[in-house]
Amino acid sequence: MKRILFATLLTLCTTGPAMAWSNHAMASYRAFEGMPEVARAATVPAEPLESFLAAQAQPIAQLLAQQDAWAKAHIAHYPPLSAALRFDAQVAQQGPQALRKAFLTALRVSPESRLALYIQPDPWSTAPQAEPLAHDTVSALPARDKDDDDHHFVRLSPGEAVAPLAVLASASDEPDYGMDLNLWEDSPSPWGARYGFGKIPFGNPSLAFSTQAPFHMGFYHESPVIYMAAGFLKRTYPLLRIHQYRGLSELAFRSGHTYWGWRFAGLAMHYVQDLTQPYHASLAPDFSATRLIGINLLAMLGMPGAKNNMIILLSNRHFVLERYESQMVQADAQGRQTGSVEQALHDTRTDAGYPAWSDQYVRDTVANQAHDLGVTVTSQMLATVPTGYVNDPSFDFGLHAKDIDLMTEVARQGAAPKAALESTIATLMRNAGAHSRNLVRGILLDVSQH
Repeated sequence: MKRILFATLLTLCTTGPAMAWSNHAMASYRAFEGMPEVARAATVPAEPLESFLAAQAQPIAQLLAQQDAWAKAHIAHYPPLSAALRFDAQVAQQGPQALRKAFLTALRVSPESRLALYIQPDPWSTAPQAEPLAHDTVSALPARDKDDDDHHFVRLSPGEAVAPLAVLASASDEPDYGMDLNLWEDSPSPWGARYGFGKIPFGNPSLAFSTQAPFHMGFYHESPVIYMAAGFLKRTYPLLRIHQYRGLSELAFRSGHTYWGWRFAGLAMHYVQDLTQPYHASLAPDFSATRLIGINLLAMLGMPGAKNNMIILLSNRHFVLERYESQMVQADAQGRQTGSVEQALHDTRTDAGYPAWSDQYVRDTVANQAHDLGVTVTSQMLATVPTGYVNDPSFDFGLHAKDIDLMTEVARQGAAPKAALESTIATLMRNAGAHSRNLVRGILLDVSQH
């Protein structure tokens, strides 16, 4: 059975976009603009990463060692940090660039990570009178030509006062800017082989963007049959990133580096939000283990049509869900109107109904909830979105997405189907907002108690 399922499951993981929500910052602005602890927090002075590292080198070294020990105990198949990669506070004596490289290496993120001083302005606010930044100043990835996704960056100067909401929201999109690229033994990078993560568990090691997928997806709630066939599914590391950045956020807050307190909180929040997307928390929504086995048996008998069709369908549904959410957010921002997505992101009524934040929260609450919603979300798309986009394997939506006005296409199906789909997406956004706020509440609570 393991051999039967392995090839299919491995292929499934390589399809579809590796990002979850198209532009996390836009949703994060809405989720936190009504949370007083963030929206009314005093402005903070922008601080270069190197300044924070130099001031807190020894505490950072201690924290990263503690985080490595935690990961050994709590994350399946975690490869311990080698002695050669450990952060040594003495490297601060070698200058800011050596310090920066040592820190990024100890985190095992791409050494090319920009971590520039910038914000992504809130489209609902007045455009800032500040210097725009080129995309490659902020991101190690080429500008994305996807889903009408519109990223604008403006420069911050060291010491410049900036609203915590802007820092937090902007950072929530940043892990999609190349921080988790090419971290594998078989990646075309000089650092991948040193990091110790082994060969990429799924994804194409030669396609840079897909190499981040195992850090942004977590398949924690699949059938035991699936895990028996594909143990590689357990080699995912969003929980590692959340723990790392959450701890750094708390250290920064406690030591008076409030800019980096908010910045690291935003980085941690990205992975929480990723796992609210059903296609990041569920391997193949609406496909049972039995069905997967049958499809792959046909492929092994020389009839790969069903398998190829399934891969296209899953990829299309993943793209459609993200594109529709993105278009809803952009349309409301352009029209300065509060639609169902904004209302859901503002809604705090469910926040207190979740458990208190803990190391288990993301796996047991966030990912579990998203996994359970996979079938419902898929069924809603099948009932609402034009069939050619979500149930026709002869059409690759990803290749044509930028030319499709999905909101207009769905509107043609009628008001009731459109409202039903948008209600389903609003549910996902309500969850994303609640879990994001609960993360930040957990950070601020820990800081206040220590």
